[in-house]
Amino acid sequence: MDSLIIFVQIMLINLLLSGDNAIIIAMVSNQLPAKHRNAVIWWGTLAAVLLRCMLVAIALPLLNIPFLQAAGGLVLLYIAMKLLVDLQGTDHATPAVKSVSLMSAIGTIITADLVMSLDNVLAIAAVAKGDLILIMLGIVLSIPMIIWGSKLLDKLLKRFAFLSYVGAACLAFAAGEMIIKDQGLQSMILYKMGEDLTIIPLMCIPLVIIAAIMKQRLQHR
Repeated sequence: MDSLIIFVQIMLINLLLSGDNAIIIAMVSNQLPAKHRNAVIWWGTLAAVLLRCMLVAIALPLLNIPFLQAAGGLVLLYIAMKLLVDLQGTDHATPAVKSVSLMSAIGTIITADLVMSLDNVLAIAAVAKGDLILIMLGIVLSIPMIIWGSKLLDKLLKRFAFLSYVGAACLAFAAGEMIIKDQGLQSMILYKMGEDLTIIPLMCIPLVIIAAIMKQRLQHR
């Protein structure tokens, strides 16, 4: 019964935390021609799963390094802003540019997966109480969720352009949560804010959207 409860908890964690990975993959693949989209979704999912397997052994020591998680949050903020700018400015590129974009898309997904997989691995490891089999089971279960979620979001993004802002907002909020969990910032500054810390993830949302709009305007000058 205990194992069944843990299994259900892991499923719920995957359902909640794999969403960010699916959003990144969908937003990136939506910029590419149709023939490349499935490849990006599969490669992106494979990267997420492999990174989570690697992070099982090193995630806890890594998160004890001051400012590392905050740096990851800042990287994710930049990725959210860049994806929003790219999606709003997507046009019909030449075949040569599309080829380069495919490699760039895979690189963006791998970078984002590396940043976001830490929370997923830590959450599953905490629930599984160090049981390696349950941890690996949780990682494997994330595969269909990311693939299905990415394909669904990709279709929705093509039909409803405004969802790119919703996706960027979700990523910005996740980045803000990474920043406020950083041990280095907690010990230096954030501990003084108490419950007011929750405003930081919320403030990251308009920050990303405003930065994307400003960058778009600069590009069109």
